Amino acid sequence: MSRSKTPSNPTPLTPNGKPDYNAPGAKVRIDKWLWAARFFKTRSLATEMVDGGKVKCNDERVKPAYGVQVGDVLTVPVGWDDMVLVVKALADKRGSATIAQGLYEETPESAAQRAQRAANRKLLKDPALEIKARPTKRDRRAMDDFKWGE
Repeated sequence: MSRSKTPSNPTPLTPNGKPDYNAPGAKVRIDKWLWAARFFKTRSLATEMVDGGKVKCNDERVKPAYGVQVGDVLTVPVGWDDMVLVVKALADKRGSATIAQGLYEETPESAAQRAQRAANRKLLKDPALEIKARPTKRDRRAMDDFKWGE
């Protein structure tokens, strides 16, 4: 007896056989969605970040094969900060940047927090700028405190 390899909850198909991401209950793998939304340059980078627990869906750690739906809240690392966003549309193919920006919306709290942290980083002086030669043990500790301290 053979088992079918179709998923238990497949994404609905359009009449021409392509996935219909506008249908209710449609899902896309989180690593594919992050790549299509241009948060990561490659899908393997997206997979690594999800596996490492850096990306969260609805405040829970998920696996790369987790199905993202419209309305899910994702926490994605972007540069120095984390971006909290709401999934507005689904895609599994990478398109232009304008299309990618239409797939999500950042929460106002997240945008305000990222702006505040950016302003704080501008006010703090980077200790690495004062070092003229190879850093000493004391210099490295100062840089580590700056990098990891909040």
